[in-house]
Amino acid sequence: MTIETMTPLLKPVDAALRERAARVIPGGMYGHLNVTLLPASYPQYYRSGDGARLTDVDGNEYIDFMCGFGPMISGYKNPVVEAAAAAQLAEGDALGGPTPRMVELAELLVDTVGPADWAMFGKNGTDATSLAVTIARAATGKRKILKGTTAYHGANAWFNPNPLGSTPEDRANIIYFEFNDITSLEAAAAEAGDDLAGIIVSPFKHDGPADDQRLADVEFARAVRAIADRNSAVLIMDEVRTGFRLVTGSAWEPLGVAPDLIAYSKAIANGYALSAVVGIDSLAQAASDIYATGSFWYSGVAMAAAIANIGLLRETDTPAYMDHVGTLFRTGLQAQAEENGFEIVQSGPAVMPYLRFVGDTDYATALAFSGAAAARGVLLHPVHNWFLSTAHTEADIAEALERTADAFAETRSVIG
Repeated sequence: MTIETMTPLLKPVDAALRERAARVIPGGMYGHLNVTLLPASYPQYYRSGDGARLTDVDGNEYIDFMCGFGPMISGYKNPVVEAAAAAQLAEGDALGGPTPRMVELAELLVDTVGPADWAMFGKNGTDATSLAVTIARAATGKRKILKGTTAYHGANAWFNPNPLGSTPEDRANIIYFEFNDITSLEAAAAEAGDDLAGIIVSPFKHDGPADDQRLADVEFARAVRAIADRNSAVLIMDEVRTGFRLVTGSAWEPLGVAPDLIAYSKAIANGYALSAVVGIDSLAQAASDIYATGSFWYSGVAMAAAIANIGLLRETDTPAYMDHVGTLFRTGLQAQAEENGFEIVQSGPAVMPYLRFVGDTDYATALAFSGAAAARGVLLHPVHNWFLSTAHTEADIAEALERTADAFAETRSVIG
């Protein structure tokens, strides 16, 4: 049996949409949501979501552990978030200027995130990281930005992991370091010399399938802060993927490290298109001086959704809850892997788990397992971290584990 011969859920509507898309969309699909390289059991198109479940266009239901690749933190169709969004939509969305929700959301972020004195808004993560880098350069009058060697910080010309279409000049002012390696970081700072504008870093390493996820060492986090201070540079925390999942605030607060700028997106508005940059008071003038805008950046519906969503996240210790259900899932997967003779590594925080099979250099086992899981109505990903949400219940975890037990057994028969 091969991955291709597994019996997937029936998806004739999905197949027809893919065929139509191939005629009018370059490549049929593009970007990180493209399932072309995944097993046939993955749908490309979805009809609806509810709680921790998705339904594809053919009516097949899945327990979803991708959460839209991160945006869904309070569950699909969360009634509180949807009511707030609907109320704002009834008044208007993209108007001649922002609605009062913009001021209210900025106030809420400043009240919620310790280092924040102000907030600006965009629509996606690349908006936020690009805005943060621009502010850092404007504030310092310098050019060089330090970033992790394989870290992803957006799809602009500076950071896109695929250089096709960009020029060497676009990346001439980016200098690379290794995460959790203070010596490497110091060397990068020395290379920048007097031209160091900022350091952009994620709260923990989640760069891709070749590496396990790694939490930041306390010493490394504090070294990042010290090097930025020593060089009068700006420390930018990229929380586009992690925001409000690790802590309800700034992720390195427990380590005693406060960034100067923080980029948020994904989960901030529970699936509505929104991003934010929050920063310290000394950078407010530079943020005001640069020119940054977008026709939809000031729309009220996503901001209303974010206000409701952050309000929900502040009511209870949601990171702790997601860690609880994530740990249940992780523990169950570990036992199932061992029962089937697989050696796996599960890395990173349980709220954003990543699973790999030891020795699976071509990802054949990961593809087989995730494909078998999708065929049984559990959405995982073979080479990207997963996400938990507050909508995942213990019952969802138990049901998912019943299905992944069969997926592991099928994977054993596929791999041999």
